[in-house]
Amino acid sequence: MTPGARLQAAIEILDRVIAAARDGGAAADAIVRRELAARRYAGSHDRRAITEWVFRAIRHCAERPPSGRAALLALIEAEEPALLAEFDGGPHAPTPPDPSEPRATSGRAPRWLIRRLEATLGRQGAAAFLAASLERAPLDLRVHRLRAPDAGAVAAQLPFATEPVRGLPVRLPWALRAPSGSPVEATSAYREGLVEVQDAGSQAVVAWCAARPGERVVDLCAGAGGKTLALGVDMAGEGRLIACDVDRERLARLHPRAERAGVAVETRLLNPPREADALQDLEGRADLVLVDAPCSGTGTWRRAPELRWRLTPRRLAAFARLQDRLLDLGARLVRPGGRLVYAVCSVLADEGPARAAAFLSRHGGWRAGERHLLDPARHGCDGFFVAIFRRHG
Repeated sequence: MTPGARLQAAIEILDRVIAAARDGGAAADAIVRRELAARRYAGSHDRRAITEWVFRAIRHCAERPPSGRAALLALIEAEEPALLAEFDGGPHAPTPPDPSEPRATSGRAPRWLIRRLEATLGRQGAAAFLAASLERAPLDLRVHRLRAPDAGAVAAQLPFATEPVRGLPVRLPWALRAPSGSPVEATSAYREGLVEVQDAGSQAVVAWCAARPGERVVDLCAGAGGKTLALGVDMAGEGRLIACDVDRERLARLHPRAERAGVAVETRLLNPPREADALQDLEGRADLVLVDAPCSGTGTWRRAPELRWRLTPRRLAAFARLQDRLLDLGARLVRPGGRLVYAVCSVLADEGPARAAAFLSRHGGWRAGERHLLDPARHGCDGFFVAIFRRHG
């Protein structure tokens, strides 16, 4: 492909990403994979270049742009103006830009969202967070400690360099950090279930859960199941692990992952707004309930920078209502003396400390425990807020 054809392909893919952000569609990385798979004529170098243009343009735009062309033009005019020569209207290339046509708004986030971040992190902290959040995320691995009691030995057999993950407020002796793009799934260590791809922030959440062998553990919002599997490893195959979600397909994908990891998991499909119906037999019986609630995803902007385009004050308020409801649901399952762990991949106070305080105001008989805030700028992992509550015995 010519440079112009690559730019035009990036524009077309950006148009689909923008539409998905507007309409609540698929994530940008899924759209990019699908669109590139359909362009069979594109070679590996073309795919890498197009992907790079798409994500650079997404990171460059503070708000959802009017079009993919507006997004890419804003990036190129700001950072590589010489490439405007490729907008020449040739075969498969973009047409020349018109000075009067719209451009995207450059910046790191919408102004209203920056104000929310500053209220949580302070002005300097918010600036550092935004800078770190628009960098490319590292690739973290979790060594399956029941199958490989020596993380260093696993690291030595990988065909790429890794290093231990340090600098977090919790020890993660089984976490390794690899260069972005490392072919993990092509390694024998991955095929044999010795390693899983999992961000260090997610590993920290599981470590704070402190699941133990023999416990009854409920992952109320299991999603793709990464934390579920890590909880199962901590339980060493003893006890009962129940993964819940509202998405049937996600739960179905968890079973082969659990089999590969050697983790026994029960699954429960929840049907809103009557989720409690599927959980009646667990009320007051769980030692640990993890509520890894749906949220704004501000802590994952390194992986999904288009989430900045999806979030509005109204949507943030809707997340808060859902988080409150899930905390109330999870609390019903915890036995006296048991613990409830609330986690969101967000650094916004609306979804973190405010939800923890609201939970305690609604529920007597609970004691607040540790709270943690992981920040990509300070800790090098995804951003998370974690609060631990214990039910009085």
